Amino acid sequence: MALDQILFLLILAGGLYLFVSERVRIDVSAMLILLALVVTGVLDGDQALSGFASEPAIIVAAVFVISGGLAATGITEHIGQWIGRASGRSEGRAIAVTMPAVAAMASFTHHVMVTAMMLPILTRFAKANGLSASRLLMPMSFAASLGTTLTLVSAPAFLLADNLLERSGEKGLDIFSITPIGLALVVVGVVYMLLARWMLPKRTGKSGDDEYLRLDRYRTELLVVKDSRWNTRPLGELQKALGDKFRLVGWIRDDKLRSDLGKGNPLLSGDVLLVEASADALASLHDDPGIMLAPVARFGGKASDDEAQLVQAVIGPGSEFIGRSIRELESSRQFQAVIAGLWRRDGGIAQRLSDARLREGDLLVLWGKPENFADLATHHGFLMLVPFAGEAKRRVRAPLALAILGATVLAAATGWLPAPMAFLFGAVAMVALRCVEIGQAYRSIDVRVYVMIAGVIPLGIAMEQSGTAKLLADALLPLVHDWPTLPILLVMFTAAALLTQILSDSATTVLLGPIAVALAESLGLPSTPFVVCTALGAVVAFLTPIGHHGNLLILGPGQYRFSDFIKIGAPLTVLLAVVCAWMTRWLWLGGPLLPFAGG
Repeated sequence: MALDQILFLLILAGGLYLFVSERVRIDVSAMLILLALVVTGVLDGDQALSGFASEPAIIVAAVFVISGGLAATGITEHIGQWIGRASGRSEGRAIAVTMPAVAAMASFTHHVMVTAMMLPILTRFAKANGLSASRLLMPMSFAASLGTTLTLVSAPAFLLADNLLERSGEKGLDIFSITPIGLALVVVGVVYMLLARWMLPKRTGKSGDDEYLRLDRYRTELLVVKDSRWNTRPLGELQKALGDKFRLVGWIRDDKLRSDLGKGNPLLSGDVLLVEASADALASLHDDPGIMLAPVARFGGKASDDEAQLVQAVIGPGSEFIGRSIRELESSRQFQAVIAGLWRRDGGIAQRLSDARLREGDLLVLWGKPENFADLATHHGFLMLVPFAGEAKRRVRAPLALAILGATVLAAATGWLPAPMAFLFGAVAMVALRCVEIGQAYRSIDVRVYVMIAGVIPLGIAMEQSGTAKLLADALLPLVHDWPTLPILLVMFTAAALLTQILSDSATTVLLGPIAVALAESLGLPSTPFVVCTALGAVVAFLTPIGHHGNLLILGPGQYRFSDFIKIGAPLTVLLAVVCAWMTRWLWLGGPLLPFAGG
């Protein structure tokens, strides 16, 4: 064994120890491994840094931005509402609904994109229904990876397998060649997670400090402005656009409170709507040129004023504002800011916002210029003054965001653009066409995951360059040469499943695919089942979180440990291995229906 191979195996063993023990963060472990490969001379600097410009790293960064665009336009919110309605309040039902839906979405797009899109949806769903996020996120992430087996174009490993088969003289695969296997894998995955969900860890999950003030319903008043795009359109359309966190409390027309107007009636310029809305809906309404916060309009403010902003303040104990109505405070102009909304934990609120009398703990949404908030921030009447937690949804651009997503998937699936360029195009288009603000786009990227992926990729390069990969692959051929077909298929799946934990699914398929072809030829059998089974092993092995980039996304939010993936993923991977070997033998070798019947 050469010195480079010994050094590599020692570094790999140390890296796996760091990953499993979690003595340091996983992304830091990846950087330590990278540095060790350079210091020992196994890799040079360019090779070690190549992971930062690699296809997986670029795609991951791009899909975060695309997912941010889908969230900013309200698309993910609508998906979440559908899943929430379909899932009820049951954990088992949530898994049964979420996993097939996620697998279907992943069948024509990148599974990391689907995971990133579903992550905040399921986190909020779990919190709203008193469920543990850690019991939902792992099944969702596994389902996203299983969904890539439904079509040929959803995972690079299958495209590489198709190319390898064509180069070896075999008939290539069409887009739905592996679909029967994929359907079986999704069914097995769903059933397994439902039966084994008692093994899933039950942890609260991490939430940012901003969650404290991301409250469900604020009371406010809205004015339909002149020449509004909502003029003459029914209230139901506005409610549908804003989602289920928007509720009408009253409707004022011609200065009279009307009880005969409802969701089917048209809005007219000058109407004032008394509503309760979520933070995101309130921010969206503030940014909508057709709707204006009525208190802002009443004091001559303009929603388009770039200098003005929304902040929120909590009424402190013993505050001089307690017991005073909002109308009194507005008349005195004591705040030098407009009270645009009110949230109260317990107790009712007067129908008109201006009639509400303040209590300790009330949270006010204030609109004004930053320089006017300096004095308020130090006022003893307020417990705290912080930026408003809501993010405006650019719902009018939702069709455009869907079109960008469709074009991205189409460009990548048809090969018109390489996958990294296609996803990069989608990310840039989301920003350039204003589906998502540039600042929000950058915030959408999880740098920890990007660094982790960029740091792990050089492991595969070092394994190939040192000759360790070839050494292991050459040892496999004489070992299984005289075995029956089904065990050989299981061995190919297992070898790929183990190797893909440190290599990408593409690299694993490229490395082991030729071994599969040679093995099939020596047995006088078609190469297709051996190559497909190898590619499947590279795609659906859930032994560690580093084996699938999507699993890295859920590590923090689910508070998972490295060992959780081994405990849950290892038995599932064994089941999937049997299904893959059985199905490939049945489809391409005319094998019996039962997995272990015959040879």
